[in-house]
Amino acid sequence: PKMAGDFAVQVGAVFVLCIYGGVVQAATPNIIIMLMDDMGWGDLGILGQPEKETPNLDRMAAEGMLLTDFYTANPLCSPSRAALLTGRLPIRNGFYTTNDHARNGYTPQEIVGGIADSEVLVSELLAQAGYRNKIIGKWHLGHQPQYHPLRHGFHEWFGAPNCHFGPYDNKATPNIPVYNGSDMVGRYYEDFPIDRASGESNLTQLYVREALEFIDRQAASAQPFFLYWAPDATHGPLYASRGFLSTSRRGLYGDAVRELDDGVGKILARLKNNDQHTNTLVFFTSDNGAAMVSRTEGGSNGPFLCGKQTTFEGGMREPAIAWWPSRIQPGQTSHQLSTVMDLFTTALELAGAAPPSDRVYDGISLLPTLLNGTEVDRPVFYYRGNELMAVRYGLYKAHFWTWTNGQDERSRAEVCGVQAGHAEAGGAGGQSQGSAGAGRAAVQHVRLRSHELGASGL
Repeated sequence: PKMAGDFAVQVGAVFVLCIYGGVVQAATPNIIIMLMDDMGWGDLGILGQPEKETPNLDRMAAEGMLLTDFYTANPLCSPSRAALLTGRLPIRNGFYTTNDHARNGYTPQEIVGGIADSEVLVSELLAQAGYRNKIIGKWHLGHQPQYHPLRHGFHEWFGAPNCHFGPYDNKATPNIPVYNGSDMVGRYYEDFPIDRASGESNLTQLYVREALEFIDRQAASAQPFFLYWAPDATHGPLYASRGFLSTSRRGLYGDAVRELDDGVGKILARLKNNDQHTNTLVFFTSDNGAAMVSRTEGGSNGPFLCGKQTTFEGGMREPAIAWWPSRIQPGQTSHQLSTVMDLFTTALELAGAAPPSDRVYDGISLLPTLLNGTEVDRPVFYYRGNELMAVRYGLYKAHFWTWTNGQDERSRAEVCGVQAGHAEAGGAGGQSQGSAGAGRAAVQHVRLRSHELGASGL
């Protein structure tokens, strides 16, 4: 496996006392990140989905903290995952494109190959700090073995290097492989069936079982663990197991959401059964917004404009829940501007580990927010490819570059309020000259801070 190189790691010993807001933490905490695929901000009952088909996630929010202003780093699967695991914007970690104002925002693995060896992932740093790490589900940071997760700090893997696209003819294009550790154990549509006609597949059940078994083993070992649970049932082509098919009023997409919600409930229950719940931070979110191209077979971005592939709020603002009984007080809602890259920084602080000091990071620790309810001012940058599309600061967002479905581009800067989200649809959202002026002043403040922040493209 790749070594991280020269960096300082401060290992948090099992009985080191870490005090946050008067609460004493007596053991190195476990960390679970649940990353959904193409799930929208509006897909959860707690965020207004009228069918209320996510009882476990809604309960998770009631028992923890709902973060309403949480963002991905890119409106596409692969670069957003690279940002989460490296703590760095895609423009820094190499998962971006450079053509025609980011019209091709995708980063096909055939172009970039995979995550660079020079990047140090949170899994590598947690392994150095004594954690046992497992990824379940979609990796998407490189197809070839030299890019796989076991070479980047993960000790265990059950899943695939890409999404469950297919089926292919297995001649000119083979079906995508599924791995258990370093061993390929089959392929989608062959050894791991997905019925494209009915949508039936048992994959989510396999991913839930793998998570439960890992939690059981780690509870018995008393070794801290990092579980990266990344199922992809809500990414087209959709699937759900037989017990969940045709159970949702939202169609197959709703079936998939209901099964994932059920899996979340089982994972949290297993933590409680193993008496690990008070020593485990669980964070639930999505890699990008719901895919509008999927129409009735996709998710909901609630009140926000557009979705996946775009840097409007619907493509970048994600559902987010933090759960840690006895540490995070129940029933909280936070409006802290936060991003997937903050999970990198937060995990390292929990582990008592420090990242390499030779590069710029884009995340902040969320522990003051999660444990004390603290909120701080900070900007959020919206990139697609190498293009800085927009910036949010406070309640205002400036669009520097947008595009339509035609050839007429809009490149003038527009400022809109984003508290209601849908104001984006009308540029300045019908706001007064005074509020728009305040927004431009906020964006100017971000520009002035760009050197301090090390932000690219400003």
